[in-house]
Amino acid sequence: MTYPDLMILRHGETEWNREGRMQGERDSPLTDLGRAQAAAQARLLAAHAPDDWPVWSSPQGRAFETARIARPGHDIITDARLVEIRMGVWTGALRTDIARQAPHLFDHDTDLTWYDHAPGGEGLEALYARTGAFLQTLAGPAVLVTHGITSRMLRCHALGLAPGAFADLPGGQGVVYHLSGGVQTLLSEEA
Repeated sequence: MTYPDLMILRHGETEWNREGRMQGERDSPLTDLGRAQAAAQARLLAAHAPDDWPVWSSPQGRAFETARIARPGHDIITDARLVEIRMGVWTGALRTDIARQAPHLFDHDTDLTWYDHAPGGEGLEALYARTGAFLQTLAGPAVLVTHGITSRMLRCHALGLAPGAFADLPGGQGVVYHLSGGVQTLLSEEA
């Protein structure tokens, strides 16, 4: 499937990110650094995204606040299909505690497939289906403000990758991923 050009952003750092807590469907406010990261994304979008591209955001507070900072003066359209992967009973738990309870899921530091094992969680296939359904509704280029795992899944679709490839994609806050014609370009002030 071919998708329109996209600018995909993850929300800025939150208090729970700083603490290493799983947020999932819960929310945590942006930190000062998170607001600065969103301001950096605003500068990147001003330089690289046409002003008439619509802005879509997860309705979760951390993403919506990032969208307001990153695209000031724009209307923000929320869509629940852009929320973060639901973490079930792991919501609010420290990642270190989860790793202690299930060390076999953390054999490799870069392996993120443990997201698929959250008791009562959404699972990666369901996230892949939901993000794909969202992308199929887009009528043209757009700015998408979302979350870490959801961002990776959206990019899997746009890059023509299977859902399992999400763990191989880079993450990051304060950056923008431009996807065009099946190619991903990282936009960063540090580049």
